Amino acid sequence: MKGAKVLMVDDDPNILKFVSANLRARGFDVTTAEDGETALKIVEQAMPNLIILDLLMPGIGGAEVCRRIREWSDVPIIILTAIGESKTRMELKSLGASDYITKPFDIPDFLQIVRVALEQ
Repeated sequence: MKGAKVLMVDDDPNILKFVSANLRARGFDVTTAEDGETALKIVEQAMPNLIILDLLMPGIGGAEVCRRIREWSDVPIIILTAIGESKTRMELKSLGASDYITKPFDIPDFLQIVRVALEQ
């Protein structure tokens, strides 16, 4: 798992820094994107082992990014969002999200979900 390539996508620079720092401290190779369009380009070029994806972003939102990636890849996608509604969670699961975490979140729990996603 160490050295796994992770793409972290969120339009909040504080979340990007916080999550990226925690993943890098545990040996992950982290790339970040602040919008869906950039994320899609990175996925095509870098083929990460895991994508952590916010839903509410300018331009192409996380749900659309997830849908487009699922057209050609089965890379694990963890949704990390402030939206905690059950309906949204089910919609994202039906689009192919591997897991769904709501903000705020606990880092140990988050890291366990990352580990499980990478082991699948």
